[in-house]
Parts: sequence; structure tokens; C-alpha cells
Amino acid sequence: DCCVLLWNYKLNLTTDPKFESVAREVCKSTIAEIKECADEPVGKGFLVSCLVDHRGNITEYQCHQYITKMTAIIFSDYRLICGFMDDCKADINLLKCGSIRPGEKDAHSQGEVVACLEKGLVKEAEETDPRIQVSDQCKKAILRVAELSSDDFHLDRHLYFACRDDRERFCENTQAGEGRVYKCLFNHKFEESMSEKVGICFSRQVSSECQGEMLDYRRMLMEDFSLSPEIILSCRGEIEHHCSGLHRKGRTLHCLMKVVRGEKGNVGLNCQQALQTLIQETDPGADYRIDRALNEACESVIQTACKHIRSGDPMILSCLMEHLYTEKMVEDCEHRLLELQYFISRDWKLDTVLYRKCQGDASRLCHTHGWNETSELMPPGAVFSCLYRHAYRTEEQGRRLSRECRAEVQRILHQRAMDVKLDPALQDKCMIDLGKWCSEKTETGQELECLQDHLDDLVSECRDIVGNLTELESEDIQIEALLMRACEPIIQTFCHEVADNQIDSGDLMECLIQNKHQKEMNEKCAIGVTHFQLVQMKDFRFSYKFKMACKEDVLKLCPNIKKKVDVVICLSTTVRNDTLQDAKEHRVSLKCRKQLRVEELEMTEDIRLEPELYEACKSDIKNYCQNVPYGNAQIIECLKEIKKQLSTRCHQKVFKLQETEMMDPELDYTLMRVCKQMIKRFCPEADSKNMLQCLKQNKNSEVMDPKCKQMITKRQITQNTDYRLNPVLRKACKADIPKFCQNILNRAKDDTELEGQVISCLKLKYADQRLSPDCEDQIRVIIQESALDYRLDPQLQMHCSEEISSLCAEEAAAQEQTGQVEECLKVNLLKIKTEMCKKEVLNMLKESKADIFVDPVLHTACALDIKHHCAAIPPGRGRQMSCLMEALEDKRVRLQPECKKRLNDRIEMWSYAAKVAPAEGFSDLAMQVMTSPSKNYILSVITVGICVLFLIGLMCGRITKRVTRELKDR
Repeated sequence: DCCVLLWNYKLNLTTDPKFESVAREVCKSTIAEIKECADEPVGKGFLVSCLVDHRGNITEYQCHQYITKMTAIIFSDYRLICGFMDDCKADINLLKCGSIRPGEKDAHSQGEVVACLEKGLVKEAEETDPRIQVSDQCKKAILRVAELSSDDFHLDRHLYFACRDDRERFCENTQAGEGRVYKCLFNHKFEESMSEKVGICFSRQVSSECQGEMLDYRRMLMEDFSLSPEIILSCRGEIEHHCSGLHRKGRTLHCLMKVVRGEKGNVGLNCQQALQTLIQETDPGADYRIDRALNEACESVIQTACKHIRSGDPMILSCLMEHLYTEKMVEDCEHRLLELQYFISRDWKLDTVLYRKCQGDASRLCHTHGWNETSELMPPGAVFSCLYRHAYRTEEQGRRLSRECRAEVQRILHQRAMDVKLDPALQDKCMIDLGKWCSEKTETGQELECLQDHLDDLVSECRDIVGNLTELESEDIQIEALLMRACEPIIQTFCHEVADNQIDSGDLMECLIQNKHQKEMNEKCAIGVTHFQLVQMKDFRFSYKFKMACKEDVLKLCPNIKKKVDVVICLSTTVRNDTLQDAKEHRVSLKCRKQLRVEELEMTEDIRLEPELYEACKSDIKNYCQNVPYGNAQIIECLKEIKKQLSTRCHQKVFKLQETEMMDPELDYTLMRVCKQMIKRFCPEADSKNMLQCLKQNKNSEVMDPKCKQMITKRQITQNTDYRLNPVLRKACKADIPKFCQNILNRAKDDTELEGQVISCLKLKYADQRLSPDCEDQIRVIIQESALDYRLDPQLQMHCSEEISSLCAEEAAAQEQTGQVEECLKVNLLKIKTEMCKKEVLNMLKESKADIFVDPVLHTACALDIKHHCAAIPPGRGRQMSCLMEALEDKRVRLQPECKKRLNDRIEMWSYAAKVAPAEGFSDLAMQVMTSPSKNYILSVITVGICVLFLIGLMCGRITKRVTRELKDR
């Protein structure tokens, strides 16, 4: 009883404000030095208890004397149990737990009081009909002290003192044990109401104190794994096998993290969960300084790259991630950072900035009221998945993220794009595929690129995740942080306007594609952009602008088609058919037609963007174009130039491609690139379908760029190999070709050139003057062009290659072709031995009879004479040639010497031609007569012959009539 009375006496003295007022006078300088005591509230009795607790640090003599006296009668730990005393005072007296036991190590500590009350609780629980019952209020207080301070609350008195009221406010219903109370406090550390209310014992906010104590505790856990029983129990084998001898400065934990990331072997599930739990408890994402290993490894990077950010700010980690794989990053920091980020990426609660900025959006859009609520129905990854689905919604779709939250979601996506291991869903679902297809792809960013390359080979779950991520990238390519870093110079120069847009919508990638071949473009950026283009071909959804413009059209016109190239072909065919049939209304919408054009033009730049063509020609590329770069359509151009050597399948595909390009020259990437400036100069208003025709008409202009001229000639050579490659000729001669050249068409094979046979056939009919006017006009142009350049006549080239090499090598080597080779072959007609070549040269002579314009040498020599003597005579059908022949025979007319010489040469050639190749028809015969030197004599003989025949006819007619009449009379 005496002890109980003494205990109560001490309690009353402890709370007596008189002692406090004396202490404030006597210990004025000491209180100023001991900050913890200076901050104690007035009138509560806390100050003297605090000074008693710190008596070893008091140097002031009077103060030390006073506090030494007070030690005998004051409870030094009263500050920690004031609420406990209030709740349990009656029970302490009832159970007689208030006592002072001299001889104990600390007579003034209340550990014994708590122990006594705990015994009372145990006894009450054991008895069926307890005699003494502890009040509910006191039970609660005892349990709180016990769970927070173990056997004696002195063991963690600062944490308990700082966080006691917050525990009551936020974690009242949390069951004690296994660190659950600590976790609960940790999860609520950012709540606005944390430590705002004043407890019974406190008149000041304690959030900074509470969080300060928690920070120290978290730092210790990260530094020494032995403080975490779960780690010791669950990871014993992994520590022994992989991480022995690394006990200091958190190195053991980082070693285990490295193992979990899959860089040093396998780790058990229990160990992995224990590590995740420890990271959740310590939360180094909120303050990188908690992780000593990371702090020390990254100190130099933080000092240089992140010096603008306050020390301890959560944004330090984001800053470090932004500088991952840059020159400022050091290797050790890179490893420690990725090891930590692996765990942070698997629990959204560990990203402090994301939590703060997106808490409201998560509640509004993802049906979660607080992210600190852990539920099996709402796994950790589900909230972030929900947020990023809403991050890229259009205004029409509604319910979008706030600007701040969207920026944070994008930041996380940027970080995840750097390493597949930072995307939990991707690594989980694609683990097998990563091992199967991408085991050798260890460089930065290569694993995701590898998965995209093998998209069609992946298991369905992995394919869906990679597909969704690629679709997201197509809308916002800035997620690809490594690509953006590589492309920074080109973005700053050409794409800064679209790069500054908050919502990308595919504009930035489109800009990069359009500027892929600028001189400022570096190799890394070009490879990255091309890779993304190749990935886009696998699914039209991967091209955001195309998907948004043509979604409805694809569903309506091309259902069940997935690959982008097939969708483009389907829509292009529909557009072409509607155009050819002059449909009143296009089935493909205008916005889709515009974007479709962009996609078609982009696909022409690289053969790999046309998978069917690429697959058909793979072996040919390897054999003939191995060292040619893919970009700028160089492989396609290489295949065109060696077309005759290609395999049948590749040849057919190249022919089809050329047919498409000739119908729509804007799809001819090389022509458009080489002649870009000339198109601006000569054809600014020309329709894309008539672009090549316009360039051909201006080919011989003095200001025509030589490279463009050379490219136009190449395309003319291609066109003349087959009438199907010349849409204008095909349309003009629609009726003439089947009428005169059906036998050639019957022998022709699809998708292979006719080597100019149909055009040669039409040329002969032109000489016979049997073509329709439209067809005649087109053939005249072709004859005129090929008369100037022998390369435009495939039949002549094919049959006279040896003769050109032996007889006309010098003329063929001339840089500018102006008909020299043709003239050489005509002059050397008698020396030509090959029958087919001789026939081609004779055909040329025959054509020149029909029109002087198709004989450039003769036309140039006689230009003045035509002007003086034949100006009134229209060209064509041999009329001007006949006029010149008459002038040659007329002795009153004096022709230019060169013209006279050339005409006489032609007469000799025609005479020889007449002997070698007799006239094949009446028109051919008439032409030979008209151009013969003995024209007058021949015409006279023919006239006399006709007259004789006429007279004989008259006479025979009269005799016949007389015989008939005589027979009737009988």
C-alpha cells in the first residue's frame, strides 16, 4: 500500500506545473540547447520529464543540481505514457500496479506498471468468472503500448512517441503484429490529415517527427538485411549462393535485387516476395537517401545531372532515370538504379510523385478510393493500367486524366520503354518468348524491338501486351525515350513544332519519317524510325493516324484484314476502282483517302515496307544488291536495273510494282526524290497521275537538271519495254492493239515484259498509216524519242547489241544521245549480218518515210528547206517527205547541200531496203513508189497499164453481153 501511495504521490508531483516553472528559470540556457525539451508544450509536466531523461547532457551547475533532486520524485518517461496514465489510472489503483521498487535498474521507469497491467489482462482472460476486470479503455491503451514498444516501450520510445496519435487516427482497426501497424502508418504518410489534430497530451503537430523517425528506421532496414527476419528466413539460400560476404551498406539487398532481376540466376518466390515487402516498408522511392548503396553509387550523377533538384526529393529518381544510358550516367549507378526500379515498377504505391499527382484520377476513373487499400480484386498493376488507358483517350471518348497525372503516366511509360524488366506485365507474359527469340539481344532497348520483330511468333498473351504497347507508341512515340534521345537533333531542326504538342497523335513520328533522309539525320535515329515503320506493317492499328482516319472504312470495306500492307492494298484498290468507274460517291471517306496517300508514299521508300515484294526478292537482293542500302528506295532501284537477271517470282513482283508506279508516278519514290526541284519548276499544277508525262515533255529543256533528265530517260526505257507500263499509250491504242497485234498478246505471259513487241507492231502500222488518230499521236512521240536515243527501242537494243558494240561503239558511248547510233546503223546497213538487226534498221527506214520528224538527222539537215518549200503541208503520213522529194527532183528548187546529201543517202537506203525487204502491203508499196528516184517513170507505167486494162475490160464486157443475148434468142 505504501508503494502505491508513493507512486501516486510521484504521479501528482510529475504533473504539478510548479516544478516546470522553476525549471524554466533555473535551466534557461540548457533548455535552449536541448531542442527536444525546448519544443515541449507548457503546463503539461513534459518539460521536467524531458530534462530528467537528458540529465547526462546538462552542464549548467544550478540546473544539474535541481534536476538531480527531481530525479528521485519525477517519472522520466511520463511524456510517453501520459495518455496511458489517463486511460488506466483507475485500473492501476484497482490492481495496485503503481509501485516503486528500489534496487531496480531504473526505478523511475513505468515498464513494471505496464507489465503488471498485462498480467491482469492475462489473468482476466484465463478466469471464467474474473474477479477484477480491466476497463476496455485501458485494455486498448495497454495493447497499443505493447505492440509499439515490445516488452518495454523504451525499446523504440521515439517512434512510439512521435506516431502514437497517428496510429489511433489511421490504424485503429489494424491488428498488431508482423509490422502491420508500421505498414499502415507508412501507407498513410501522405494523408493530409496526418498529425494535424492535437492529441490529449500534445498541443503541436508531429508529422515531421513521426516521419523523421520512420526515415531513420527505413534507412537501417535498407542498410542491414539482418534487421529483417523475413529476408533472413526466405532468402537464406540465395544469400549464401549469390551474395555472401556483402553485409555492409545495403549491398546484400542490392545483390538479391540483381538476382531477382534475372541477372545472376534464379530466386525463390518467397525470397522475391520478402524483398518486395521490404522495399514497400522502406520506400526508397520517396527518398533515395534511404538506399545507401544507390546514394553512394549515384552521388556523382546527382551532383552533375540532378543538382537542380532538392536533396531527398522523390524527383531525384526520375532525374536519374532520364539520364539512364547517357554520358552522365556511371555504370554502378545504372545497375543500382535498375535494381531498385524493378521493384518500384511492380507497386504503384512506391512511386511517390505518381501517387500524389494521380490519387484523384485513380479514385474518379479506376474505382479505388485510396491507393493504400490493398485488395486481391485490385492488384497493384491494375490501377496503373487503368490510368494509362485513360491517358490517351480523345476528348470525344471523354473521362480523360488531368494534365498533371497524364504527365506522370507518360513519365512511367518512358521509363518502362528503356528496359522490358521495368514493365511487370510484359516480363511476366513474355518471359518464354524473350528466352526463345531474344536471348542474344542484350543491348539497351533491343529486347522490346526483338519482341516487336517476332510479333506473329509470340504466344497470344505476350502478343497482346506487345501489340498494345506498340499501339500506344504509335500515338505517342515520345514514350520511346531512347529513340527520342537519338533523334533529338532532327526533332529540334525539323519537328520542334509537333514535338512541343502536349498530345502527340502520331504527328512526331510522321515528321521523323518525312525527314528520315535529311543530312542532319544520324544513323541511330534513322534505324529506330525504320524499325518502327517495319513494326507498323504488322498491324494497321500500329499507325495511329491511319487507324484514326480509316477505322470505319476498314471495318466496312476490309473486315478481318489485320496487316497494314493488306489494308492499304484493299483501300487503294477500292479508291482506284471508284476512280476508274467515275463513281458518283467514293466508298472510302475523304479523310481516309488523304491519310492512305501518306501511307502509300511512305511505303515506297524501303522495300521492307512492302513485305510481299521483299519476300519474293530476298534471294535476288542477296545475290545482286547485297551492298546497297535499303533506304531511299535504293534496293528497289537496284532490282529494276537488273530486272532481266531476277528470279521469275521477283521479276513478276517488280513488273507489277512498275505498272503501279507508271499509273501513279507519285509512288515512284526515286523519281520524286531526284526530280523534286524540277517538278516544282515545270509541273507545279500537274496532277500526280500526269507527273511523268509532264517531266517527259520538259525533258530537253535547257534548265532541266541532268540527274532528273537521266531518271526520266530510265523511266521512258522502262515504259517502252511494255505498252502496259505506259498508261497514256494503253488508253490511246485501246482498240488498235487487239486489232493489229493480237498474235503477240496471245503469246504473252502475265507479269512479264513483252520487250517492246507491241510497240514495234504499232510502229509498223504507223508507217502503213493504219492507226487511229490518238494512237498515231502517241506512237509518233515514241518513234521520235527512240530515234534520238536507241536505248528507248528495246527491240533494236535486243537484236542489234553486237552491231552497236562493233560498228557504233563511239556513238553509243556519247554522253548525250541525239540519234547518232541510229544514223550509224543506217549508214552501215550493208555491213549488218544479223537478219533480225537488219530488219529493225529497215523498219526504222520505213518509219522515217512516213514522217520526217522521226528521222532526227534528216529533219535537222532539212529544217530550213521544209520551212521554205513545205510550210503549207501538214506533217505526218509521209506528206512532208514527198514534198522534199519533189523539191529534190525539181531543178528550179535549190535545196541546202546537207539536206540534199542526206536525202540522196536516204533514197539509196530505201532502194536497198526495197530489194531486201519487199513491200508487205499496198500502203507500203505506195510509199516505196512515192519515195523512189524513178517515181515518174513508175507512175507512167502504172497509168498505161491501168488504161490498157480498162480498154480490155470494155471490150470483154461488150462480147459477153452479145453472147448472152444470142443464147436468149435461141
